[in-house]
Amino acid sequence: MQGGSMHGDGGQAKSFLSPTKETDGYEKSWDPAIHMATSHKDSIDDAGQDEIILVRKQTKIGQVVSLVVALEERAGAMAAAEIKIGQVDDVQELHRTGLQTVPDRYIRDGDDRPDGDNVCAVAHIPVIDVAELQRDDVGLDKLRLACEEWGFFQVVNHGIAHELLDEMERLAREFFMLPLEEKEKYPMAPGGIQGYGHAFVFSEDQKLDWCNMLALGVEPASIRQPRLWPTAPAGFGETLETYSAEVGELCRRLLARIAETLGLAPATFADMFGEAVQAVRMNFYPPCPRPDLVMGLSAHSDGSAVTVLQQDAGCAGLQVRGKGGAWVPVHPVPHALVVNIGDTLEVLTNGRYKSVEHRAVANGEQDRLSVVTFYAPAYDVELGPLPEFVTDEAPCRYRRFNHGEYSRHYVTSRLEGKKTLEFAKIDPLAGEHDGTAPEETST
Repeated sequence: MQGGSMHGDGGQAKSFLSPTKETDGYEKSWDPAIHMATSHKDSIDDAGQDEIILVRKQTKIGQVVSLVVALEERAGAMAAAEIKIGQVDDVQELHRTGLQTVPDRYIRDGDDRPDGDNVCAVAHIPVIDVAELQRDDVGLDKLRLACEEWGFFQVVNHGIAHELLDEMERLAREFFMLPLEEKEKYPMAPGGIQGYGHAFVFSEDQKLDWCNMLALGVEPASIRQPRLWPTAPAGFGETLETYSAEVGELCRRLLARIAETLGLAPATFADMFGEAVQAVRMNFYPPCPRPDLVMGLSAHSDGSAVTVLQQDAGCAGLQVRGKGGAWVPVHPVPHALVVNIGDTLEVLTNGRYKSVEHRAVANGEQDRLSVVTFYAPAYDVELGPLPEFVTDEAPCRYRRFNHGEYSRHYVTSRLEGKKTLEFAKIDPLAGEHDGTAPEETST
C-alpha cells in the first residue's frame, strides 16, 4: 500500500518470496502487511521468520483467521518495540487546541516546503469521459495521451453512483470527526500499514506530514485485519465493501482500455495480475495555521498499477509534478475520480507510461478529505518489462522481480519522490526526469 502506503530502512531479513506453496494442507503465501513488520528482526520471540506467514484457505476459515490475527499481533508488537518514532501528535487534536504555531516536527526545511513560485495554477490534468472509451478510437487516443503526457487524469461518467461516492465521503468524514479515543481503537502500529494514525514514520527525527490516515486492506480477504475496520459510524464497513467493489471494477475496465492504448489485448493485465490486491487509505488534512511550512503528504509515486482517488469538492490539495518540476494543482470536478499510473505499469511498459510524483498541501482555512484506492497485482506475480516494449531504441530499463518483494520494499521505505522505483531499475541513475509528467498541457 502507498499507497498509501509505509517507509523505513528495514534490516537484513531472510526472503521467502517464492511463489505460493502448499504446506501441511494450507496454502502459505507472503503478505507485506506481516513481513514488513518482521523485516527488522531475525526472529519474534522463539518463532523463526519463516513462521511469520499468511495462511489462506477456503475451508477451516475460523482457524485461518485466528492464526493470521495471532501472527499479526506478534509482528505488530515487535515492530512497536523496534521502531522508535518519538512524539507524534494527532494533527486534528493540534488543530482543536487552536494553536497558532506549528510543532517543529512538522516544519519542513526550506527546499521541502510548498513553493508558490513553483506551482503552475493555470495548467489542468486531462478529463476523460469513460463512456467515450467504449465508443470509438477518439476516446482511446485521449486516454493514451493522458497516460503518456501526464500519468494523471480525472474520469467522469465512470459508472459509480454519485450517491455511493457521497455516502463514502460522508462516513469517512464522520469517522475522522469521532473523539480521538474512539479512533485509537484501530491503531496503526509504528511502521504499520493498516489502521488509524500517522503512516510512513520510521524514526524519531523524521519530519511528519500534516495528515491523519485510516488505511485498510480490502482484497483479497486474506489481507484484511478485521479488528482495524471501524464499527462506527454505523454502516461504515458495509459501505466500504460496496464502494471498493465498484472502484475495483472501474480499475479493471480502465486497465483493459489502457492495454488497448498500448496495442495489447484488453485482458492482458487482468490475466497477468491474478488475484489483484486492493487497499484503501483515507486521508484527512485539518486546517494548519502555517500551511506554507508543512506538507500535507510528502511527494511520492504509487507502487500500484493504478490508483483511484476521490477528493472532496471543498478545496484543491493534490498536486502533480509537471514538466520542468512545476507542481500542477488537481482542481476537483464534482463526482469525478482522479486516476494515476503506478510504478507497476511503468515497469511493465518499460517506461512508456510513467508513474508521476504527487503530493498534498495543507490549507490554512479548510480541512480536506480524500479516499484513495490502490489496485495492484497479486503478491506472487513476477513483473518486468513486457517484450513488446523492449527494443534497440528502448532497451530494458527494469529487472524482473516478484511483486510481493517490491511491495515489501515500498511499504518499508519513506515517501521520497520516486526513490522506491530505483529498486527495479537496471541503472538507478537513468531517467533523471521520471518523477515528472513528460509533457505539460493545458487540457
